[in-house]
This record gives sequence, structure tokens and C-alpha cells, in this order.
Amino acid sequence: MDSIAIVGAGKIGSMIAELLVSSRDYAVTVIDRSQRQLDRLETAAAVTKVSADIANPDALQKILAGKYAVLSAAPYHATRLIAEAAKAAGAHYLDLTEDVASTRVVKQLAAGARTAFIPQCGLAPGFITIVASELASHFDELQEVRMRVGALPKFPSNALNYNLTWSTDGVINEYCEPCEAIVNGQLRETQALEELEEFSLDGVLYEAFNTSGGLGTLCETLAGRVRNLNYRTIRYPGHAAIMKALLNDLRLRDRRELLKDILENAVPVTLQDVVIIFVTVSGMRGGQLVQETYANKIYSAPVGGRVRSAIQITTAGGICAVLDLLRLGQLPQSGLIRQEEIGLAPFLANRFGRCYAIPSAAASNAA
Repeated sequence: MDSIAIVGAGKIGSMIAELLVSSRDYAVTVIDRSQRQLDRLETAAAVTKVSADIANPDALQKILAGKYAVLSAAPYHATRLIAEAAKAAGAHYLDLTEDVASTRVVKQLAAGARTAFIPQCGLAPGFITIVASELASHFDELQEVRMRVGALPKFPSNALNYNLTWSTDGVINEYCEPCEAIVNGQLRETQALEELEEFSLDGVLYEAFNTSGGLGTLCETLAGRVRNLNYRTIRYPGHAAIMKALLNDLRLRDRRELLKDILENAVPVTLQDVVIIFVTVSGMRGGQLVQETYANKIYSAPVGGRVRSAIQITTAGGICAVLDLLRLGQLPQSGLIRQEEIGLAPFLANRFGRCYAIPSAAASNAA
């Protein structure tokens, strides 16, 4: 049984703990600076709870000593501290961050490391990167890679057409920070909330727009091989316009803590959500222009005796599957491991990755 540390006792940390302990292959310690948050940990699984200030590197390193791996489910701004402590303790490191700057720090720490550093193991970046990389491998020559993901309420009932389903800090960050894309073969920086588009899936109308971090390291990997590559977040129509008014016209992008307070006190949390994954890749194969599309919808469901949101299930399932593949020797054991290095087939075959499984006939359609 391998000893695992999870940093962060929120909804995602709780779900990770539930999955790992239930497998009976992991002994789990959950670390959070808030004892109140630890007391509210949403799992009945037998875990060790440790209250600690992760900003104290010596204290955190001592807690991580002897751990097989450290999984960060903490806010993106804690990434560097946790990754540094993991390296000092000699533990493998995995996280869920979508923050570009934080990932750069992890990449630097991974250089020459004796343990594995695997950032961005969630949904987007994470699973969507694995899917896009798999589809891209089917082509002789790539032209377009379009990645779209959304975590949405099943029953939108406010002007934002949105409910809080995951980290408020993460949502604000991806709406504010610059985005990466490849445009006409050139790596570009684009603006969040721009390049709005609409599309229909299963008879429902959605909008999608640029947000930061969803591509992970795929721009670097596919540079020079694809003409256009972009990532956009899916929402119901009208959401982007209101967020642009809040962030730009009311200048709340410069007062993020105030915006967080407003959202968390005005926009309800919901467990009745749906995760939408929509990836389209086109290019040349066998002398023909071909397109392949992966489309999937994942809904909230009972896990461990309580209803879990779709974003909890997919995010926790992703990082747990990657940890399992690492433990089983199916991934490199040291240095930086990018999500696009993880095969789609072994991921979906994994006991934790199966939450993403769909019938093969619906997974990929060539046109």
C-alpha cells in the first residue's frame, strides 16, 4: 500500500481521497491549513488529516517525508510551494493547475529530478490534452486542432447561466490571464473571453470563448506540426458578455478578491452539473482531408454514498488515473511528464479513468 498526500481538503481533494482509499491500494493523508475544512472533508473514507501551513516549507516537507506521491488539489497560487516541498521530500508530484506561470515553475523543478513531476492532471488541461494528442496521432499532416470543454449547470437559472462547480479562483484566473494558441502556424498569445463562437450539440446551443491554460503544454508539443490550435471554454449563451462587463467595464479584473466574494455570495454552488468535452481535429490522411471528432457528456452521480458533481468526478478521476499509471510503471518515473505523453487507451482502461468512457461508436466520427 503506497502512502499518498493530498494537499487541499475541498471538493476535489475530498473526491480524490474517496477514490484512492476505496481502491485499497493507497493510504491517504489530507493536508489543509484550515482545520475547519478538514473537519468538513466530504468523505467517509479512513484518511489521516493534518492541519498545516503549506507556506512553511520545512513543516510541509516533514509531512511529505516518506510519501510515494503528493497530489495538489490546492489553489493554483500554492503550486510552487507544494512542488518544491515534494521535490525536497523525494516524492512524485501531480497537480491540477491550469495556471500557465505555475506550470512553468513545475517544469523547472522537474529538470534533473529523481521523481516524476506531472502537472495539469485534471480535465482541461489534462484529459482533453490526452484526447487531442490521440486524435492528432491519426493524421499524416495536421491542419486544425480545436479543443472545447465546459462544466455547466444542468439547470441554469440566473443571468450568468452559470453555477459554481469548481474553484472560484480558477475560474477568475482563466478569464483574466492571457491564452496560448497556434494561428497560421505561429504561436500566439490571445485574450481571454475573446473569439466568441456558438455551436449546437445534441440540440442545445452553447457559446465558447478563449480562456487561459486549457491547452497545457500542447502548443509546445505541436509547434511546427499544426496550422491552427486553440482551446475555448464552453458556456451557455450570454455568459461571456456579462463576465466582460464585470471584468473590463467595472474593472474587477484588478480586484479579484472582490469579484470572488461577489460570485461566491451571489452564484449558488450546484452538484447537478454536466461536463462537456468536444475535440475536433482535421488534416490529411492517405491523401484525403479528414476530420475526427470526440464528443462526450458526463453527469453528476453517486460515489461513496453521496452525489458528486461531474467536475468532481472527472477532475479527481483524471489525477487518480495518472497516479495509478505511474504506480504501475506505465509512465516514466522521473522528470517532467506531459499529459500528451499519456496514452488514451491505457487511461480509459484504468479503474479511475473509466469515468470518461463512452461507447466506441460515439467516441470518434470521421467525416
